[in-house]
Amino acid sequence: MSRAGRSLPLPVAALLLAVVALCAARRARAIGVNWGTQLSHPLPASTVVRMLQDNGFDRVKLFEAEDAILGALRGSGLQVMVGIPNDMLAGLAAGGKAAADWVAKNVSGHVRDGVDIRYVAVGNEPFLETFNGTYLNTTFPAMQNVQAALAKAGLADRVKVTVPLNADVYQSPTGKPSDGDFRADIHGLMLSIVQFLAATGAPFVANVYPFISLYADPNFPLDYAFFQGSSAPVVDGGVTYQNTFDANHDTLVAALRRNGFGNVSVVVGEVGWPTDGDASASIDYARRFNQGFLAHVASGQGTPLRPGPLDAYLFSLVDEDRKSIQPGNFERHWGLFYYDGTPKYPLSLGGNASSLMRPARGVKYLDKKWCVLKTSANLADQKVGDSVGYACGLADCTSLGYKTSCAGLDAKGNVSYAYNMYYQTMDQDDRACDFNGLATTTSVDPSAGTCRFIIEIDVGAAAPRSAIGFAAVLAAGLAASVLSVLL
Repeated sequence: MSRAGRSLPLPVAALLLAVVALCAARRARAIGVNWGTQLSHPLPASTVVRMLQDNGFDRVKLFEAEDAILGALRGSGLQVMVGIPNDMLAGLAAGGKAAADWVAKNVSGHVRDGVDIRYVAVGNEPFLETFNGTYLNTTFPAMQNVQAALAKAGLADRVKVTVPLNADVYQSPTGKPSDGDFRADIHGLMLSIVQFLAATGAPFVANVYPFISLYADPNFPLDYAFFQGSSAPVVDGGVTYQNTFDANHDTLVAALRRNGFGNVSVVVGEVGWPTDGDASASIDYARRFNQGFLAHVASGQGTPLRPGPLDAYLFSLVDEDRKSIQPGNFERHWGLFYYDGTPKYPLSLGGNASSLMRPARGVKYLDKKWCVLKTSANLADQKVGDSVGYACGLADCTSLGYKTSCAGLDAKGNVSYAYNMYYQTMDQDDRACDFNGLATTTSVDPSAGTCRFIIEIDVGAAAPRSAIGFAAVLAAGLAASVLSVLL
């Protein structure tokens, strides 16, 4: 018998098969997460990194380069996608020096220090139609300049340049995935970018949100958003799509194929479901979607047009109380974890019940006390309405509203919730629980039903009162929406 035809000893063969199976299983269920930082009281970076490791994430996507976060990721074993905000694109597109300086500061040094940076995400959904073309002329030149800077630094083979794009950059005129193509108004630009990705070996990063489809269209079939089959599947030739994620993903794959780039890899940059701030943003729906998606990833089956492992980053890690709510109040509630690193619901990141999410360790909280409306206060007092508007302009009241987690509160409970959010945001400063004599502190937790009255985490001397200015910009609109359901 020839050497090629010899059989391995049974124990060795079994071991090799086990290793191959283990690697294949890990590859099939490898999952990343988006780490956003728009919080008034962020967890320490080291705490978050340990939480990522404890929960088995193998990669993380950042929206910008922050030294403290990148430093905490040193030697962590986590693969990193580091982002560049849209407001930096014009400067990076203008010339090579800005890109070289950015790479030197935010990539080269950290790679040398042991941060496993794999991708630079140049911009974030820059071609959204709501941006009215603001970044159309700067995104691709910025990508090219960053790529040139990486090449000059000797990192081009290790670190790839891409751009996370919203799923609105591709579409199907018939609704069938196989008819997918890039949006007509940016078709030429998209082909230039895809050609760049193909030439450099970088992936196409797409953000896919079935929740947004449901949020935007009241007639959207609810079961089509999930992964357990649908009463309204999309039949596309010999393929039947039972969920919107697969259909959306394959619309992109078809667009790539149609334009001669069928071999470009696809990474799902953001996918998830919010838990509050809207009638369809609930704990139950979020668990149903995310667990279904994770099981889908763990299966390794991929999608009809792209069988095999899926690369994806869940959105997002923790709730962010400083995010813009222009798209909707749900924007602050995408986290798998609450603000303090507590899991919102049982979720297995491995796609089965053996690996439920674990909370952050060693979190420090402020004192166990809350701010509430005095029992003697008169709700008809104009000062009550004014004070609620003030509180919700400077703190997060997006859990108040129709079919939200705090929808079951009565009018006094709504006011107390608003007061407490402001009080906690201001680090339990005694002056923040006065409201012209209407409020008082209590050591009795006023949480009720699904409505959670929080105690903020202790961030020490770094308490970010400077962040209040940003929230104040939103005060008028948010306060008006909250007041409409409070009193």
